[in-house]
Amino acid sequence: MAGYDVIVLGIGGIGSAALAALARRKQRVLGLDRFAPGHDRGSSHGQTRIIRQAYFEHPDYVPLLLDAYDGWRELESRTGQRLYYEVGLLQVGPAEGLVLSGVLASAREHNLDVETLGPRDITARYPGFRSRPDMLGVFERRAGYLLVEACVRAHIADAVAAGAEFRSEVAIGWRVTNSGGVEVETEGGRYQADRLVIAAGAWAGALLADMRLPLEVVRKPLYWYSTASDAYLPARGCPTFLFDAPEGIFYGFPQLGPEGIKLAEHTGGKPVPDPLTLDRQIDRSDQQRVENFLAEYLRGATTVCNRHAACMYTLTPDRHFVVDRHPRHKQVVFAAGLSGHGFKFAPVLGEALAQLSVDGRSTLPIGFLSAARFAT
Repeated sequence: MAGYDVIVLGIGGIGSAALAALARRKQRVLGLDRFAPGHDRGSSHGQTRIIRQAYFEHPDYVPLLLDAYDGWRELESRTGQRLYYEVGLLQVGPAEGLVLSGVLASAREHNLDVETLGPRDITARYPGFRSRPDMLGVFERRAGYLLVEACVRAHIADAVAAGAEFRSEVAIGWRVTNSGGVEVETEGGRYQADRLVIAAGAWAGALLADMRLPLEVVRKPLYWYSTASDAYLPARGCPTFLFDAPEGIFYGFPQLGPEGIKLAEHTGGKPVPDPLTLDRQIDRSDQQRVENFLAEYLRGATTVCNRHAACMYTLTPDRHFVVDRHPRHKQVVFAAGLSGHGFKFAPVLGEALAQLSVDGRSTLPIGFLSAARFAT
């Protein structure tokens, strides 16, 4: 039975970053995940993730995002890999809608550089897109995309280079020991440590069952479509994009290869009773919603679907993250309920979890993400 300073349960986007942050702090740290690094069984896969600063969800995320940008640059420097591509982000919707009003509020509060575009400006500058007359666009230059699987593998490689261990084993559960540490039981054995970090994505609810966090897991399909225009190539100036349409919020990426452009719906999602049995087949009703969006707002895309995938969002009622210490077991810290917009924060949330675990507190502005808001 090996002994560690910290065990990290779940080595996806956030867990891999926490593993690396703890290893850089010279902690004896073990990472456990039931799947191999960069797997497609959870929430950190599907080629790309948008990263942006003018955050419509809440201005309080912006300071964390600025630290996350620094973290991604530092990871690129340490590993020698390019992970972030700054192609910009075009967000389109009604001026008073959730997205644009939130983007502009964050930009004003934090003095971020964004540009407002009228419907004709959108089409003139980005010929692959069309807008409704009652919609505006906001372009954010300091935005783009991350290569999601490569980011996870880079954090794991960074962690291992700093002395961390990683094992692909199925965790059965954890308990606090009589000595005040923790023991994690897996199908391969038992591991003891002084402290535990849980960043298990869709499995977090089960591992934190005693807290009764209000988490809901939903299925999120992704699709890649052929194009009939070079307007979607990054070399032609195509940015990442997000549309706040009457039918829902949809987002996508420029064409990065022969599979075409990637499209998905941010809103909606069917409940997932068990993450292990996620339905990964095409659901025609979900796909039709995305193709209706494509027909309405994309001028040079086809409905030839070359690839599809499915991942999961773990939602909180207010759609904000939960990053905190366990209320009864201070040696346990966790991140959960990232609600479909957490991956871009991985370096800063990994550091926050490392601080909470080692120091008992974080110097980062994560107070608004406390689990106390769900206490009854």
